[in-house]
Amino acid sequence: MPTQRLGLIMHGVTGRMGMNQHLIRSIVAIRQQGGVALANGDKVMPDPILIGRNAEKIEALARAHGIARWGTDLDQALANPQDTVFFDAGTTQMRPTLLARAIHAGKHVYCEKPIATNLNEAVEIARLAQASGLKHGAVQDKLFLPGLRKLDLLRRAGFFGRMLSVRLEFGYWVFEGDLQPIQRPSWNYRKEDGGGVILDMMCHWRYVLDNLFGEVKAISCTGATHIPQRWDESGAPYMATADDAAYATAELVGHNGEPVIAQMNMSWATRVRRDDLVTFHVDGTHGSAVAGLTECRAQSRVTTPRPVWNPDQKQTMSFFDQWQEVPDTQVWDNGFKIQWEHFIRHVAQDEPYRWTLPEGAKGVQLVEAALQSWKERRWVDVPALAI
Repeated sequence: MPTQRLGLIMHGVTGRMGMNQHLIRSIVAIRQQGGVALANGDKVMPDPILIGRNAEKIEALARAHGIARWGTDLDQALANPQDTVFFDAGTTQMRPTLLARAIHAGKHVYCEKPIATNLNEAVEIARLAQASGLKHGAVQDKLFLPGLRKLDLLRRAGFFGRMLSVRLEFGYWVFEGDLQPIQRPSWNYRKEDGGGVILDMMCHWRYVLDNLFGEVKAISCTGATHIPQRWDESGAPYMATADDAAYATAELVGHNGEPVIAQMNMSWATRVRRDDLVTFHVDGTHGSAVAGLTECRAQSRVTTPRPVWNPDQKQTMSFFDQWQEVPDTQVWDNGFKIQWEHFIRHVAQDEPYRWTLPEGAKGVQLVEAALQSWKERRWVDVPALAI
């Protein structure tokens, strides 16, 4: 079976997301499975070079996962014509500049979200990518989660009838760092370093809402910095300058043209008492469903119980037991890996690919609208984005 080599420059993979999801669970896993199969029966084998600032750290990471090539000189890597794809999972603040350098060097580009910290830079880099004729993509991993794929299956089957509303609950308690070690990087809580839950998560919710429930048309959002002081990786205290929670309502136009209301609560200062770290509760005229990362439970119109409101008696119904689980009818692979395989096929055989940098720019657009709403304490329209 013929195998094609795909030279891949991977930047920023010493961080948590870049290392675990993109390097180990995606590219290393693809290499271990023998590459990505193409329509003609050929396979594409990614041959990555890891690029980072810390030579010792990047070399150790490469050796641990059987990667032969690594380095600290990005310009040298971009100058190699044998490496045709550039991937970035570094800091958001650096991303537009890095992507532009890669595009000017003639590389296809793929990157983590957000693609920029502001809409002007996001639109600029998306337009540059469009004009270059090169392939480009932005990570939209939530669309490939088993729970959301089951939810989408219900939607496409007409299970919900007319969709009415979506309630999104995301978050968990991120330790401050004084009593327990932190489990997220300290820069996440410094606005000057590109931190903030609105910037980090609203990009995700944009593509989830647009693809599964309806196009976002307007948003009302309030943010908060609930924990004003945290402790960093060295145990030193610092003032948190970025939002660690946000509470938003969005108006959507559903796929059938009907209005849909979406509520979004996201917080790094909440303790979990729900099915998963993120849940999507969808109500429709014919049924409802609740999806987490991997599972989805549904309740149809004809199986909806009749609860009785009586504050003088203890509730006897077990509401959690009244929902039917949507079964696993296939093996679900890692969502990041699935999207990587799509992008590799897009590069190798021009397979259609819709998760592009302009789609990533839409996420930044919703971030800016949410921040504007919070600042001005009002609803903000989200117009169609022309790129």
